[in-house]
Amino acid sequence: MTEVWTDTYDDDYSNRDNICPPQDLTYSYIYIPILYFIAFFIGFTGNLFVIVLMAKKRGSKRLVDTFVLNLAVADLVFVCTLPLWAVSAAHDNKWHFGEVLCKLSSYIISVNRYSSILFLTGMSVERYLVVLKRLNSKSIGTKKCMIAACGCIWAISLFLGIPSLIYRKLSPAEDNAGDLCEDEDSITFQVLSLALLILTFLLPLGVILFCYCSISVKLLNHISLGKGTKKSLHIIFTIIGAFVGCWLPFNAFKTFLFFSSVFQEADLSCPAFMALRWGLAISVCLAFLNSCVNPIIYTLMDRHFRRQVLVQRLQFCGASQTETRQNVIMSFSSATESSLLFVNRNKPSSPASIWREM
Repeated sequence: MTEVWTDTYDDDYSNRDNICPPQDLTYSYIYIPILYFIAFFIGFTGNLFVIVLMAKKRGSKRLVDTFVLNLAVADLVFVCTLPLWAVSAAHDNKWHFGEVLCKLSSYIISVNRYSSILFLTGMSVERYLVVLKRLNSKSIGTKKCMIAACGCIWAISLFLGIPSLIYRKLSPAEDNAGDLCEDEDSITFQVLSLALLILTFLLPLGVILFCYCSISVKLLNHISLGKGTKKSLHIIFTIIGAFVGCWLPFNAFKTFLFFSSVFQEADLSCPAFMALRWGLAISVCLAFLNSCVNPIIYTLMDRHFRRQVLVQRLQFCGASQTETRQNVIMSFSSATESSLLFVNRNKPSSPASIWREM
Protein backbone atom coordinates (compact mmCIF):
# COMPACT_ATOMS: atom_id res chain seq x y z
CA MET A 1 0.00 0.00 0.00
CA THR A 2 1.41 3.40 -0.92
CA GLU A 3 0.00 5.38 1.98
CA VAL A 4 -0.58 4.66 5.62
CA TRP A 5 -4.02 6.05 6.19
CA THR A 6 -4.98 6.49 9.82
CA ASP A 7 -4.24 9.06 12.49
CA THR A 8 -0.50 9.77 12.58
CA TYR A 9 -0.01 7.00 10.05
CA ASP A 10 1.63 9.12 7.37
CA ASP A 11 5.16 10.53 7.56
CA ASP A 12 7.02 12.96 5.36
CA TYR A 13 8.33 10.54 2.76
CA SER A 14 8.45 13.05 -0.07
CA ASN A 15 12.21 13.59 0.25
CA ARG A 16 12.78 9.89 -0.44
CA ASP A 17 10.15 9.15 -3.06
CA ASN A 18 12.34 10.32 -5.92
CA ILE A 19 15.15 7.88 -5.08
CA CYS A 20 12.97 5.19 -3.50
CA PRO A 21 9.56 5.01 -5.22
CA PRO A 22 6.87 3.59 -2.90
CA GLN A 23 5.58 0.13 -3.72
CA ASP A 24 2.41 -1.61 -2.63
CA LEU A 25 2.38 -4.77 -0.60
CA THR A 26 1.49 -7.69 -2.84
CA TYR A 27 -2.29 -8.24 -3.02
CA SER A 28 -2.86 -5.76 -0.19
CA TYR A 29 -5.93 -4.45 -2.02
CA ILE A 30 -7.50 -7.89 -1.47
CA TYR A 31 -6.54 -9.16 1.95
CA ILE A 32 -6.57 -5.82 3.82
CA PRO A 33 -10.22 -5.01 2.96
CA ILE A 34 -11.19 -8.60 3.83
CA LEU A 35 -9.36 -8.29 7.14
CA TYR A 36 -11.07 -4.99 7.92
CA PHE A 37 -14.54 -6.34 7.15
CA ILE A 38 -13.91 -9.39 9.34
CA ALA A 39 -12.76 -7.11 12.16
CA PHE A 40 -15.86 -4.98 11.63
CA PHE A 41 -18.34 -7.86 11.89
CA ILE A 42 -16.62 -9.46 14.88
CA GLY A 43 -16.01 -6.16 16.64
CA PHE A 44 -19.50 -4.80 16.03
CA THR A 45 -21.41 -7.89 17.16
CA GLY A 46 -19.00 -8.72 19.98
CA ASN A 47 -18.78 -5.28 21.55
CA LEU A 48 -22.50 -4.67 21.09
CA PHE A 49 -23.20 -7.94 22.87
CA VAL A 50 -20.87 -6.97 25.74
CA ILE A 51 -22.71 -3.67 26.11
CA VAL A 52 -26.10 -5.43 26.12
CA LEU A 53 -24.96 -7.97 28.70
CA MET A 54 -23.57 -5.26 30.94
CA ALA A 55 -26.81 -3.27 30.64
CA LYS A 56 -28.93 -6.34 31.49
CA LYS A 57 -26.69 -7.51 34.31
CA ARG A 58 -28.74 -7.92 37.47
CA GLY A 59 -27.68 -7.17 41.00
CA SER A 60 -24.78 -5.01 42.11
CA LYS A 61 -22.06 -4.21 39.63
CA ARG A 62 -18.35 -3.92 40.26
CA LEU A 63 -16.70 -0.63 39.51
CA VAL A 64 -14.32 -2.29 37.09
CA ASP A 65 -17.38 -3.15 34.99
CA THR A 66 -17.75 0.57 34.30
CA PHE A 67 -14.37 0.56 32.57
CA VAL A 68 -15.28 -2.59 30.65
CA LEU A 69 -18.51 -1.01 29.43
CA ASN A 70 -16.82 2.21 28.33
CA LEU A 71 -14.06 0.25 26.61
CA ALA A 72 -16.66 -1.70 24.64
CA VAL A 73 -18.42 1.54 23.64
CA ALA A 74 -15.14 3.03 22.38
CA ASP A 75 -14.37 -0.10 20.36
CA LEU A 76 -17.91 -0.26 18.96
CA VAL A 77 -17.77 3.31 17.67
CA PHE A 78 -14.35 2.69 16.14
CA VAL A 79 -15.22 -0.48 14.23
CA CYS A 80 -18.04 1.38 12.53
CA THR A 81 -15.36 3.29 10.58
CA LEU A 82 -13.64 0.12 9.31
CA PRO A 83 -15.89 -0.32 6.23
CA LEU A 84 -14.74 3.12 5.04
CA TRP A 85 -11.08 2.17 5.34
CA ALA A 86 -11.77 -1.21 3.76
CA VAL A 87 -13.28 0.41 0.66
CA SER A 88 -10.37 2.84 0.52
CA ALA A 89 -7.81 0.03 0.75
CA ALA A 90 -9.59 -1.87 -2.01
CA HIS A 91 -9.27 1.16 -4.33
CA ASP A 92 -5.54 1.83 -3.96
CA ASN A 93 -6.21 3.90 -0.82
CA LYS A 94 -8.31 6.42 -2.73
CA TRP A 95 -10.84 8.15 -0.47
CA HIS A 96 -14.36 8.44 -1.92
CA PHE A 97 -16.28 9.76 1.10
CA GLY A 98 -15.34 13.43 1.29
CA GLU A 99 -13.10 15.41 3.60
CA VAL A 100 -15.60 15.54 6.47
CA LEU A 101 -15.65 11.75 6.85
CA CYS A 102 -11.91 11.68 6.29
CA LYS A 103 -11.34 13.94 9.29
CA LEU A 104 -14.13 12.41 11.39
CA SER A 105 -13.09 8.77 10.93
CA SER A 106 -9.46 9.64 11.69
CA TYR A 107 -10.61 11.53 14.78
CA ILE A 108 -12.59 8.50 15.95
CA ILE A 109 -9.50 6.32 15.54
CA SER A 110 -7.47 8.72 17.66
CA VAL A 111 -10.11 8.93 20.38
CA ASN A 112 -10.42 5.14 20.44
CA ARG A 113 -6.67 4.69 20.78
CA TYR A 114 -6.35 7.18 23.62
CA SER A 115 -9.49 6.12 25.48
CA SER A 116 -8.66 2.41 25.24
CA ILE A 117 -5.27 2.71 26.91
CA LEU A 118 -6.66 5.10 29.52
CA PHE A 119 -9.59 2.82 30.37
CA LEU A 120 -7.20 -0.13 30.67
CA THR A 121 -5.05 2.00 32.94
CA GLY A 122 -8.07 2.91 35.03
CA MET A 123 -9.00 -0.75 35.26
CA SER A 124 -5.48 -1.56 36.44
CA VAL A 125 -5.47 1.18 39.07
CA GLU A 126 -8.90 0.11 40.36
CA ARG A 127 -7.76 -3.50 40.70
CA TYR A 128 -4.55 -2.33 42.39
CA LEU A 129 -6.49 -0.31 44.96
CA VAL A 130 -8.96 -3.14 45.62
CA VAL A 131 -6.30 -5.80 46.10
CA LEU A 132 -3.56 -3.88 47.85
CA LYS A 133 -5.52 -1.23 49.69
CA ARG A 134 -8.67 -3.31 50.32
CA LEU A 135 -10.94 -0.44 49.44
CA ASN A 136 -14.67 -0.94 49.58
CA SER A 137 -15.27 -0.06 45.94
CA LYS A 138 -19.03 -0.23 46.41
CA SER A 139 -19.11 2.93 48.48
CA ILE A 140 -21.09 5.88 47.15
CA GLY A 141 -18.07 8.16 47.10
CA THR A 142 -16.03 5.66 45.11
CA LYS A 143 -18.82 5.23 42.58
CA LYS A 144 -18.95 8.95 42.07
CA CYS A 145 -15.19 9.01 41.63
CA MET A 146 -15.44 6.21 39.07
CA ILE A 147 -18.06 8.07 37.03
CA ALA A 148 -15.94 11.20 37.22
CA ALA A 149 -12.85 9.23 36.15
CA CYS A 150 -14.62 7.84 33.07
CA GLY A 151 -15.89 11.30 32.21
CA CYS A 152 -12.36 12.69 32.48
CA ILE A 153 -10.99 9.91 30.28
CA TRP A 154 -13.53 10.67 27.56
CA ALA A 155 -12.85 14.40 27.82
CA ILE A 156 -9.08 13.89 27.60
CA SER A 157 -9.41 11.48 24.67
CA LEU A 158 -11.74 13.81 22.77
CA PHE A 159 -9.31 16.67 23.34
CA LEU A 160 -6.19 14.73 22.33
CA GLY A 161 -7.89 13.66 19.11
CA ILE A 162 -8.25 17.26 17.90
CA PRO A 163 -4.94 17.22 15.93
CA SER A 164 -6.55 14.64 13.64
CA LEU A 165 -9.25 17.14 12.76
CA ILE A 166 -6.68 19.84 12.12
CA TYR A 167 -3.95 18.00 10.23
CA ARG A 168 -5.96 15.35 8.39
CA LYS A 169 -7.03 16.35 4.89
CA LEU A 170 -7.65 15.17 1.35
CA SER A 171 -4.74 15.48 -1.05
CA PRO A 172 -4.47 14.53 -4.73
CA ALA A 173 -2.99 11.12 -5.46
CA GLU A 174 0.20 10.86 -7.49
CA ASP A 175 -1.70 9.52 -10.49
CA ASN A 176 -4.29 12.34 -10.19
CA ALA A 177 -7.01 9.67 -10.29
CA GLY A 178 -8.48 10.52 -6.92
CA ASP A 179 -7.80 11.84 -3.43
CA LEU A 180 -5.99 10.34 -0.46
CA CYS A 181 -7.00 10.81 3.16
CA GLU A 182 -3.69 11.61 4.83
CA ASP A 183 -1.91 13.90 7.30
CA GLU A 184 -0.21 17.11 6.34
CA ASP A 185 3.54 16.95 5.79
CA SER A 186 4.34 18.92 8.92
CA ILE A 187 7.21 18.49 11.35
CA THR A 188 4.98 20.08 13.98
CA PHE A 189 2.47 17.28 13.64
CA GLN A 190 5.19 14.63 13.73
CA VAL A 191 6.67 16.06 16.94
CA LEU A 192 3.18 16.31 18.43
CA SER A 193 2.50 12.69 17.49
CA LEU A 194 5.68 11.55 19.21
CA ALA A 195 4.77 13.51 22.34
CA LEU A 196 1.31 11.95 22.38
CA LEU A 197 2.88 8.52 21.94
CA ILE A 198 4.90 9.02 25.10
CA LEU A 199 2.01 10.57 27.01
CA THR A 200 -0.74 8.15 25.96
CA PHE A 201 1.13 4.87 25.47
CA LEU A 202 4.44 4.59 27.27
CA LEU A 203 3.35 6.39 30.44
CA PRO A 204 0.04 4.49 30.85
CA LEU A 205 1.85 1.25 30.01
CA GLY A 206 4.26 1.93 32.85
CA VAL A 207 1.35 2.46 35.24
CA ILE A 208 -0.31 -0.77 34.10
CA LEU A 209 2.87 -2.79 34.54
CA PHE A 210 3.43 -1.32 38.00
CA CYS A 211 -0.12 -2.11 39.12
CA TYR A 212 -0.21 -5.72 37.95
CA CYS A 213 3.35 -6.50 39.00
CA SER A 214 2.48 -5.22 42.46
CA ILE A 215 -0.72 -7.29 42.52
CA SER A 216 1.13 -10.41 41.40
CA VAL A 217 3.86 -9.99 44.02
CA LYS A 218 1.22 -9.43 46.71
CA LEU A 219 -0.71 -12.55 45.79
CA LEU A 220 2.33 -14.75 45.30
CA ASN A 221 3.69 -13.76 48.70
CA HIS A 222 0.46 -14.28 50.63
CA ILE A 223 -1.57 -17.05 49.05
CA SER A 224 -1.19 -20.30 47.21
CA LEU A 225 -2.66 -19.61 43.80
CA GLY A 226 -5.46 -21.96 42.92
CA LYS A 227 -7.01 -22.64 39.54
CA GLY A 228 -9.57 -19.87 39.87
CA THR A 229 -7.05 -17.22 40.85
CA LYS A 230 -4.69 -18.20 38.04
CA LYS A 231 -7.60 -17.99 35.61
CA SER A 232 -8.39 -14.44 36.67
CA LEU A 233 -4.75 -13.49 36.31
CA HIS A 234 -4.67 -14.99 32.82
CA ILE A 235 -7.78 -13.08 31.70
CA ILE A 236 -6.55 -9.66 32.82
CA PHE A 237 -3.03 -10.21 31.53
CA THR A 238 -4.44 -11.42 28.22
CA ILE A 239 -6.55 -8.27 27.75
CA ILE A 240 -3.61 -6.00 28.56
CA GLY A 241 -1.24 -8.13 26.51
CA ALA A 242 -3.58 -8.05 23.50
CA PHE A 243 -3.65 -4.26 23.54
CA VAL A 244 0.12 -3.95 23.89
CA GLY A 245 0.75 -6.63 21.28
CA CYS A 246 -1.56 -4.91 18.79
CA TRP A 247 -0.32 -1.35 19.28
CA LEU A 248 3.36 -1.78 20.18
CA PRO A 249 4.54 -2.73 16.65
CA PHE A 250 2.86 0.32 15.12
CA ASN A 251 4.27 2.66 17.76
CA ALA A 252 7.75 1.16 17.35
CA PHE A 253 7.71 1.51 13.55
CA LYS A 254 6.30 5.02 13.78
CA THR A 255 8.95 6.15 16.23
CA PHE A 256 11.80 4.66 14.22
CA LEU A 257 10.60 6.27 10.98
CA PHE A 258 10.20 9.59 12.75
CA PHE A 259 13.78 9.65 13.96
CA SER A 260 15.11 8.39 10.64
CA SER A 261 13.40 11.30 8.88
CA VAL A 262 14.48 13.91 11.44
CA PHE A 263 18.11 12.86 11.66
CA GLN A 264 19.40 12.79 8.12
CA GLU A 265 22.61 11.05 9.17
CA ALA A 266 20.48 8.00 10.00
CA ASP A 267 19.74 7.60 6.29
CA LEU A 268 18.37 4.20 5.32
CA SER A 269 18.85 2.21 2.18
CA CYS A 270 15.88 1.93 -0.16
CA PRO A 271 15.14 -1.74 0.72
CA ALA A 272 15.37 -1.01 4.44
CA PHE A 273 13.13 2.03 4.12
CA MET A 274 10.52 0.13 2.13
CA ALA A 275 10.61 -2.72 4.66
CA LEU A 276 9.86 -0.23 7.42
CA ARG A 277 6.99 1.28 5.45
CA TRP A 278 5.54 -2.16 4.81
CA GLY A 279 5.99 -3.04 8.47
CA LEU A 280 4.15 0.13 9.45
CA ALA A 281 1.31 -0.69 7.05
CA ILE A 282 0.96 -4.22 8.45
CA SER A 283 1.16 -2.93 12.03
CA VAL A 284 -1.77 -0.60 11.27
CA CYS A 285 -3.90 -3.62 10.42
CA LEU A 286 -2.79 -5.32 13.63
CA ALA A 287 -3.68 -2.23 15.67
CA PHE A 288 -7.15 -2.10 14.08
CA LEU A 289 -7.79 -5.71 15.11
CA ASN A 290 -7.48 -4.83 18.79
CA SER A 291 -11.00 -3.44 18.86
CA CYS A 292 -12.50 -6.86 18.16
CA VAL A 293 -10.33 -9.11 20.34
CA ASN A 294 -11.73 -8.36 23.81
CA PRO A 295 -15.12 -10.07 23.23
CA ILE A 296 -13.20 -13.08 21.89
CA ILE A 297 -11.08 -13.14 25.05
CA TYR A 298 -14.19 -12.97 27.23
CA THR A 299 -15.80 -15.83 25.32
CA LEU A 300 -12.77 -18.12 25.41
CA MET A 301 -11.60 -17.46 28.96
CA ASP A 302 -14.51 -16.14 31.05
CA ARG A 303 -16.97 -18.73 32.33
CA HIS A 304 -19.47 -16.13 33.51
CA PHE A 305 -19.50 -14.41 30.14
CA ARG A 306 -20.32 -17.72 28.48
CA ARG A 307 -23.03 -18.28 31.05
CA GLN A 308 -24.58 -14.89 30.25
CA VAL A 309 -24.46 -15.77 26.56
CA LEU A 310 -26.26 -19.04 27.29
CA VAL A 311 -28.89 -17.25 29.38
CA GLN A 312 -29.62 -14.78 26.60
CA ARG A 313 -29.81 -17.56 24.03
CA LEU A 314 -32.22 -19.61 26.11
CA GLN A 315 -34.40 -16.60 26.83
CA PHE A 316 -34.40 -15.70 23.14
CA CYS A 317 -35.55 -19.23 22.34
CA GLY A 318 -38.47 -18.82 24.74
CA ALA A 319 -37.29 -20.89 27.71
CA SER A 320 -38.91 -20.10 31.04
CA GLN A 321 -36.91 -18.59 33.89
CA THR A 322 -36.81 -21.95 35.74
CA GLU A 323 -35.70 -23.86 32.66
CA THR A 324 -33.05 -21.24 31.93
CA ARG A 325 -31.66 -21.46 35.46
CA GLN A 326 -31.58 -25.26 35.34
CA ASN A 327 -29.81 -25.30 31.98
CA VAL A 328 -27.21 -22.80 33.18
CA ILE A 329 -26.56 -24.76 36.37
CA MET A 330 -26.20 -28.00 34.44
CA SER A 331 -23.87 -26.40 31.92
CA PHE A 332 -21.54 -24.86 34.48
CA SER A 333 -21.86 -27.06 37.56
CA SER A 334 -18.50 -28.69 36.89
CA ALA A 335 -16.62 -25.46 36.18
CA THR A 336 -14.42 -24.11 38.95
CA GLU A 337 -12.54 -21.22 37.40
CA SER A 338 -13.13 -17.70 38.63
CA SER A 339 -14.18 -14.83 36.43
CA LEU A 340 -12.89 -11.42 35.60
CA LEU A 341 -16.19 -10.00 34.36
CA PHE A 342 -19.95 -10.28 34.71
CA VAL A 343 -19.94 -11.56 38.27
CA ASN A 344 -20.94 -9.68 41.40
CA ARG A 345 -18.35 -9.09 44.05
CA ASN A 346 -19.12 -9.28 47.75
CA LYS A 347 -17.14 -7.23 50.21
CA PRO A 348 -13.72 -8.90 50.29
CA SER A 349 -12.00 -10.10 53.41
CA SER A 350 -8.62 -11.12 52.03
CA PRO A 351 -6.43 -10.57 48.97
CA ALA A 352 -7.29 -14.07 47.77
CA SER A 353 -11.04 -13.50 47.95
CA ILE A 354 -10.67 -10.11 46.33
CA TRP A 355 -8.84 -11.55 43.36
CA ARG A 356 -11.13 -14.51 42.91
CA GLU A 357 -14.06 -12.12 42.59
CA MET A 358 -12.36 -9.91 40.02
